[in-house]
Amino acid sequence: MEIQTRLDEAINKSQDYLLSTQYEDGYWWAELESNVTITSEVILLHKIWGTDTARPLHKAEKYLRQQQRQNGAWELYYADGGDLNTTVEAYMALKLLGVAENDPAMLKAKEFILAKGGVTKTRIFTKLHLALLGCYNWRGIPSLPPFVMLLPSFPIFGGHSFSIYELSSWARSSTVPLLIVCDRKPIYNTSPQIRLDELYVEGIEDAKFELPSNSDWSDIFLGLDNLFKFAEDWKLMPLREEGIKAAEKWVLERQEATGDWGGIIPAMLNSMLALKALNYDVADPIVQRGLQAIDNFAIETEDTYSVQACVSPVWDTGLVMRSLIDSGLAPDHPALVRGAKWLIGKQILDYGDWSVKNRKGQPGAWAFEFDNRFYPDVDDSAVVVMALAGVQMPDEEVKQKAIARAVSWISTMQCKPGGWAAFDLDNDQDWLNAIPYGDLKAMIDPNTADVTARVLEMMGELRSSSLETYQYMTLLNQEQIQRALTYLMKEQEPEGCWFGRWGVNYIYGTSGVLSALSLIAPQTHRQAIERGANWLTQCQNSDGGWGETCDTYKNPALKGKGDSTASQTAWALIGLIAAGEATGEFAWDAIDRGIDYLTSIQKDDGTWDEPYFTGTGFPGHFYLKYHLYQQHFPLTALGRYRDLKHGQQLKIPLQVKSKQVISEVANF
Repeated sequence: MEIQTRLDEAINKSQDYLLSTQYEDGYWWAELESNVTITSEVILLHKIWGTDTARPLHKAEKYLRQQQRQNGAWELYYADGGDLNTTVEAYMALKLLGVAENDPAMLKAKEFILAKGGVTKTRIFTKLHLALLGCYNWRGIPSLPPFVMLLPSFPIFGGHSFSIYELSSWARSSTVPLLIVCDRKPIYNTSPQIRLDELYVEGIEDAKFELPSNSDWSDIFLGLDNLFKFAEDWKLMPLREEGIKAAEKWVLERQEATGDWGGIIPAMLNSMLALKALNYDVADPIVQRGLQAIDNFAIETEDTYSVQACVSPVWDTGLVMRSLIDSGLAPDHPALVRGAKWLIGKQILDYGDWSVKNRKGQPGAWAFEFDNRFYPDVDDSAVVVMALAGVQMPDEEVKQKAIARAVSWISTMQCKPGGWAAFDLDNDQDWLNAIPYGDLKAMIDPNTADVTARVLEMMGELRSSSLETYQYMTLLNQEQIQRALTYLMKEQEPEGCWFGRWGVNYIYGTSGVLSALSLIAPQTHRQAIERGANWLTQCQNSDGGWGETCDTYKNPALKGKGDSTASQTAWALIGLIAAGEATGEFAWDAIDRGIDYLTSIQKDDGTWDEPYFTGTGFPGHFYLKYHLYQQHFPLTALGRYRDLKHGQQLKIPLQVKSKQVISEVANF
């Protein structure tokens, strides 16, 4: 088949597929897959509340069995060989569902668990869930003093302070309810009542329920924990009841009308556990709304039942719209207009937790989910802005006002080092990751290269668009852009790549930064662009694709290495095309081979498949598979490649747009 015809056919099939999946209200939304701990913890919650018979939890048994691997383990992400915490929680859930200890699946799981060190080697959150069942001693859980709720949120001690607002949004929304749970230390009777003594390598009688020592400065927290436990034992904990009341008030105030807390299952589950510990009745409207919100995250098939950690309709919609626009769909296409109207309707015009540290910003951002008023984020907002900018609306003024409000909010969220974080401003007290409770190392939300790049890409897209969007130049000024560029240069790795906080991993980060630099600073940062592009070409696999394993978060030596996937190949191509547009020098062999890889693995219905997880929740500890990543990112890459080839055939100078942008920035 002639190359151009093959490319057009691939694009048309992909467009047709995505258009066919649009929901009637205008949004796109697909499964957000993680590991089985989310479903396991939901099973535990319903057993605790006694609401299990009202849900099809019996189907969860088949789901859990399907996810178990040959070695008896359950994985943190696809093909990782098995994870201790995930396996212990799945084993717990199957026991709660009535599966016998001598079931072959349980025996294999037990063997894996014991080989990995057993229950006492699991993470804090796994131990906490077991403690709720009496299967682990609360003495081995870090104490969380309720008076933390009363610490000031304004700077003290020479400009420094600590309050719950120094925790990342996800840690905050999950931790505040746990202040109540860890104070009450409940042990619940469930049906069936289970024991997990068989999962202790040393035997339950000889198990030491204590916090592990790191043999470094962070062991000071072990002494502090012992002090807290002494205060708990002797009823000496200061401001205990005041802290509990403040935590309860905080939890109630942050429940959405839909019942959600924080837009994520951990915050929702922990809030429900807090209400249970406070003896709320199951018929209470607050509890019923919470249960319904969790149900809304569930996926039920004919014979399985599972629960997502989160849902991503705003993110999915913005990225799908961008891919359709990049691949040539008319800007006034009805599907795009419907999507844009839905997005504008989801703009958050309320003050959220971000306003505690950001006293200048006014609402106007977007969140990841359907409903999450308290936690909009910079990444989603920038993607939505770019999606809206590419659509021609019947009422352009409304659209541009929505964009202006979002860009204004984003401009006030720039962190002191010059970059942007996801949810908060200057949320970067790294010592919090050293406390025993923070063993997932995700207690803070510092600025990152990938989110910073998204903001700069957004500004580049706005300034080079055909819309009259020059008003936005006053909202994010040149001094801010220069600070962001300086930050990105400091973040570039010796090999030329950039770390990806929210996508796996260096391919994701590098693609994003190259996309930004090509629009904002193609001339002044040419050397950095070339180094990033060279790194991408060196990472290309022999099949023409790109791939990178989640293991890179623990072993950076694996940067850019892994089996080829559609989404990561697309990221690499997007980065290489952007770099070529910026420098005028294209890695044609790598680009052409990558495009050939994408078109060759596309299915007849226009879709791509990939089993790997390419999204990141907490580096090293929690990963995601966005089921739409493998659909819209390849379409974006194919569309930009076709535009590139078409521009060359017409001999259109490819750097005109970028040069115009950098000239405007320099003269601002």
